[in-house]
Amino acid sequence: MKELDERERRAWSGLLRMQDDLRRHISRQLMQDSGLSWADFAVLFGLFQQPDGRLRVFELRDLLRWEKTRLIHQVSRMATRGLIERHACQDDSRGSVVALTEAGREIIQAAAPRHLQDIREVFFDVLSPRQLDVLADVAEAVLDNIDEKDGRESDLAE
Repeated sequence: MKELDERERRAWSGLLRMQDDLRRHISRQLMQDSGLSWADFAVLFGLFQQPDGRLRVFELRDLLRWEKTRLIHQVSRMATRGLIERHACQDDSRGSVVALTEAGREIIQAAAPRHLQDIREVFFDVLSPRQLDVLADVAEAVLDNIDEKDGRESDLAE
């Protein structure tokens, strides 16, 4: 196995630290500003982006790229707080739909502008347009590679 060289170590270490520190900062600010966790925001924003404020559970899971159990626990906690509702799917008795409540819609509408402003200040404002393009290219290349490997692995498992 080939070890990472100095350039690779610097890039990998920087990516991990940036990811951790960025998520910690954004999460802390989001909680302070709106009382929402990162996971709360992700679910509410995903539903808010839908024309009718609803998604099937599997669609929400795919949108967020979460494991099913994580989503089910998160949905249960948020339903208890009155931010979302879970209903049986009318088209498929085995499925269910997650929908924004009026309270959920109000809190995401209030939280989103400040959250996006914080993301802009902490992340986008310090990067040049060229850096943003490179970052987008890197993200797409790595995600495509993961998708390809995951597809190949699942094909082998069948």
